[in-house]
Amino acid sequence: MAIAAASKGTRHTVRLASQTDFAGWRDAARTLALQGVDPSDVSWTIDGNDAVDLFASPTAIANLPPVPATAELRVPRRFVDLAEAVICHSDPARFGFLYRILWRLQREPHLLSVATDPDVRRLEEMEKSVRRDIHKMRAFVRFRRIADEAGERFVAWFEPAHFIVERNAPFFVRRFTGMRWTILTPQATADWDGTNLAIGPGASKADAPAEDAAEELWRTYFRSIFNPARLKVKAMAAEMPKKYWRNLPEASLIPDLIAGAEKSAREMIERMPTMPAPHHQTVQAKHWKNRPEETQTNGADAASIAELRQAAAGCRRCPLWRDATQTVFGEGPENARVVFVGEQPGDQEDIAGKPFVGPAGRLFDAIIEDAGIERATTYVTNAVKHFKFEPRGKRRIHARPNAGEIQACRWWIGHELKLIKPDLVVALGATAAQSLLGKAVPITKMRGQTVTREDGLEVFLTVHPSYLLRLPDDAKAAERGRFLADMLAVKKLMA
Repeated sequence: MAIAAASKGTRHTVRLASQTDFAGWRDAARTLALQGVDPSDVSWTIDGNDAVDLFASPTAIANLPPVPATAELRVPRRFVDLAEAVICHSDPARFGFLYRILWRLQREPHLLSVATDPDVRRLEEMEKSVRRDIHKMRAFVRFRRIADEAGERFVAWFEPAHFIVERNAPFFVRRFTGMRWTILTPQATADWDGTNLAIGPGASKADAPAEDAAEELWRTYFRSIFNPARLKVKAMAAEMPKKYWRNLPEASLIPDLIAGAEKSAREMIERMPTMPAPHHQTVQAKHWKNRPEETQTNGADAASIAELRQAAAGCRRCPLWRDATQTVFGEGPENARVVFVGEQPGDQEDIAGKPFVGPAGRLFDAIIEDAGIERATTYVTNAVKHFKFEPRGKRRIHARPNAGEIQACRWWIGHELKLIKPDLVVALGATAAQSLLGKAVPITKMRGQTVTREDGLEVFLTVHPSYLLRLPDDAKAAERGRFLADMLAVKKLMA
């Protein structure tokens, strides 16, 4: 069906309802294209916008002959997708530009496949710019909590480069469905009340709330994830352009983090694990010569601590045996009334094969002696029987056992307690408490308390003596006094 072209030179003005009125643009563009109106004869403006072509003699497109209902305008689906995005671009000429592409597509159906065409390149660049602005809004919106008559609400201020608020708002609804929020921008405001999404007029930064306490938490998080070894200033500036910094709480940290990156990176490298010193390997090899390849018995039939210790020498219950020098089993009389349980062997215990012989063990001996407890009458052991460490030059740095390693070693400590049958067990630290009680407990909060297990065994909770060694000098005396008080309480429970 042929459609008569409108007379050349007649000016038509299209007034759209808003900056992102894609439906209005689409309907007007379809009518104009089907009537054969040349792109140069159309002026596009926003309703209420004074930026109108004052020198034209506009003809409302409603005065054009009606388009027959059977008329068809075919365009690639890709153009529709691109146009829906580009309509959000801030370029005031975008409406006319999109119509020109539509006009050309009627004469050049494969236009969008011509990558070198200037109009096609511009169309794709505008779509990419809008898409990037949408991504930046999702990445850099920072909500602040306020209280209103309905309770808690979160408000954010953002300054997008394009008219993306309405297009982007559904993402925030999906992400933050359970909270009431408002995003203020100069172009528009998105408001979600938990049920309905409303798009309103723009706002000013003065309408946004002041900084709240949560922003210090956000800065703490940003500091913790900042990796100076991977810092690339140009790449960071491209991903987080400076124009966004004034609205980001973490931006105040960036100059200092960049300035200190080189020093921080050097410190990270110095902390990196290295191969153990040769003498550790020599000691390990000496013990491994006589270590069984695998446990011939799991110790379930052990009738004594000596038999249980021999079975544990070949333990393969967790991977820690591969790097440790040897199994460090418990030590003390089998009829001990009290059992002290620590975390794991340290460097010196791993080489000596005996528990509590390092700095923490010597401090432990001194304090229980002050409390009137004879070490020779107690049984001392660890929740984990192999030394877990990170090699760093000539040193092996203690690494805390994880839940799986603690669980694997519960088998051994369970059999130790069955054979000894103590009246009281003292958990020295969180790892020991988790092993003995089967769950994590807050040692700081429960310190000095006694917990009775389901089997009737009483477990006294306190800190590990190594905790005292890590304290600054001005705090050591007071904490030593607290630990001594705990040991005096243990002494009283033994009476």
